[in-house]
Amino acid sequence: MRIAVTGAGGLIGSALVRSLRAEDAGGGHEVVRLVRRAPRAADEVRWDPARQYVDAAGLIGCEAVVHLAGAGVGDRRWSEAYKKEIRDSRVLGTAALAEALASLEEPPRVLVCGSAIGYYGDTGDRAVDEGSPPGTGFLPRVCEEWEAAAAPAEEAGVRVAFARTGLVVAREGGAWGRLFPLFRAGLGGRLGSGRQFWSFISLQDEIAALRHIIDTDTLSGPVNLTAPEPLTNREVTAAMGRVLNRPTLFTVPPVALRVFLGEFAEDVLGSQRVVPRKLLDSGFVFSHPSVDEAIRAALG
Repeated sequence: MRIAVTGAGGLIGSALVRSLRAEDAGGGHEVVRLVRRAPRAADEVRWDPARQYVDAAGLIGCEAVVHLAGAGVGDRRWSEAYKKEIRDSRVLGTAALAEALASLEEPPRVLVCGSAIGYYGDTGDRAVDEGSPPGTGFLPRVCEEWEAAAAPAEEAGVRVAFARTGLVVAREGGAWGRLFPLFRAGLGGRLGSGRQFWSFISLQDEIAALRHIIDTDTLSGPVNLTAPEPLTNREVTAAMGRVLNRPTLFTVPPVALRVFLGEFAEDVLGSQRVVPRKLLDSGFVFSHPSVDEAIRAALG
């Protein structure tokens, strides 16, 4: 297939591109990468999400599009300006891409649009799946607008799936990438009470799940990309110490997180017990269902 990918330079996007192109991984697909600068290679197509511009001609012949671009939620302390960047990078970019796909004489058969389990807000001890309502607050509101922006593609007959991704266990980047150096140094520990649920997924399972959505015609709408059994932060902390063979004596108090992270601290301390109901019902098999396996895979 000819597959277009936005966010191809990020943690998930770069791993997805490698997987799609790899012959030995059942790939061998032609991948087109959307870039914000002038294209410098034959596999690049220009787009400017801030200005809602996409070179739609470069998407002709694509059977699938995976849209992963967006400003990192935890990359910087939240100011009003950065919150606007988080929102606009997702909503405006998705709207521009969806409209470009809808304008094609032959649109792709599927658009896999990135989203996040932030949609559900703080769920406490309550398990939620794709049928659960949105939460309240900044991130749930962004996720709702983000997903709604894909409407032009859906109206054009494209199968649209929203990959609501959890915490990706990876050494190379993302939130978990920041944890590994701390735990290796013996400075790891639980955050706040440690009772909040973390819904995680290994990077390898994330990529496999994205490819599964592309290939599974029955999957549309929200699809949770999380391991089957969410764990508490306390349990995750113990697993990190166990796998890395390091002590986990430290505790980061909520007040310190609020000083360091600002408003984003409330989401870090919040609990999200998310179940991947649609993935499991569609026959997807996780390679790393436990957090110990996911951590070892990230280190391997």
